[in-house]
Amino acid sequence: MCLSGNGLFVVKDGNLSYYTRNGNFKFDNQGYYVNSDGLKVQGWSATTPGDAINTNGQPSEICIPAGKTMAASATTKATFSSNLNAAEPMIKSITITTEDGKTTTIDTNGETFKVGDPYTPAGGTASNIASLTLNMTDGTNTTETEGSFTVGYSKPKTTIATVYDSLGNSHNVVIYMTKTGADKTGSKWQMPLADVDKNNGTSTATLKDSNGKDINLKMTKTEVKFNVNGGYDTGSGTTTLTLTNGAAGTQTVALDFTALTQYAGSSTAFATTDGNAAGTLKSVSIDSSGVITGTYTNGLNVQEAQVAIAQFNNASGLTKTGNSLYTESNNSGTPNVGTVNGLGCTVTPSSLEMSNVDMASELTDMIVTQRGYKSNSKIITVSDELLETLINMKR
Repeated sequence: MCLSGNGLFVVKDGNLSYYTRNGNFKFDNQGYYVNSDGLKVQGWSATTPGDAINTNGQPSEICIPAGKTMAASATTKATFSSNLNAAEPMIKSITITTEDGKTTTIDTNGETFKVGDPYTPAGGTASNIASLTLNMTDGTNTTETEGSFTVGYSKPKTTIATVYDSLGNSHNVVIYMTKTGADKTGSKWQMPLADVDKNNGTSTATLKDSNGKDINLKMTKTEVKFNVNGGYDTGSGTTTLTLTNGAAGTQTVALDFTALTQYAGSSTAFATTDGNAAGTLKSVSIDSSGVITGTYTNGLNVQEAQVAIAQFNNASGLTKTGNSLYTESNNSGTPNVGTVNGLGCTVTPSSLEMSNVDMASELTDMIVTQRGYKSNSKIITVSDELLETLINMKR
């Protein structure tokens, strides 16, 4: 890599420090970042994949072994971002069609109906609900053959939060987002799982893991309020997973809605979670700030290390030790070691600067080559002249 700016890379041979502009580095068989002579490049490394790199301490050798693994990590937090539509139409009434073919329209706010549940109309007999026709405040209507809907609420929007258990297995948790009303102080949305308990507002759902075993989910009553300017006001929640697949039996995930907004337009809310599956290092790359990033087989890109840079008050006072290496001297002063960005430098990956070429050696080689070429040309010329003389003598 090529270093631009007033700085030098730091490399070490044991306890001896050297400084160089030659960024021809590579990873050796043991995973150490080294120069062409095997000296170890200095920098700061993350303690474990995904941890922040602490550049406050003394730099040390950078080691990123091939095949490095990342442990699985259980999800502890789901963050919801983007927008919910402030103009979301509400359900004005619901027309219930039961399996016996009878229909009933209900327009009482707060009444909830679920496809498949039994329903008994006034003066009639019970029959399971076959479908629900939602008559919306914007004049549209849709017929639903599954799901649960409430008069006076919006039709639920859904988003999926991918939750990882302690073994790294992923589980897609569906969150329903339903607008429940608005007043002069703002708007309210409920964020439940599939089935809501009318008595306490908790909600439940059941998932299947890869082995077909049930995963039971339970969520506390979660209501999010937005202010009149469309910004988040209040509301948070938690969901608990009960696992039987060998992972930690009970896992609680905090739900963070502070990044959500509510403006007129499309509902584009989505969830991001922490946690991850296990992975193996696949490749590494370095950016212009000298940060080495590892790409893992689980799809994560994490910062592995930061290359250190040194600056001297009098860089021309450094002592040259050969092979583009320099050492500190009384004339150079002591090094100021920091990050590439912190010292005002930049790195160009996969490049070498022209100053890394030994001009004297290259010019000497060029002169030797040129003289050899001239000598060979002279020999050919003399040979041609002798041949021509012999031909003339024969004539």
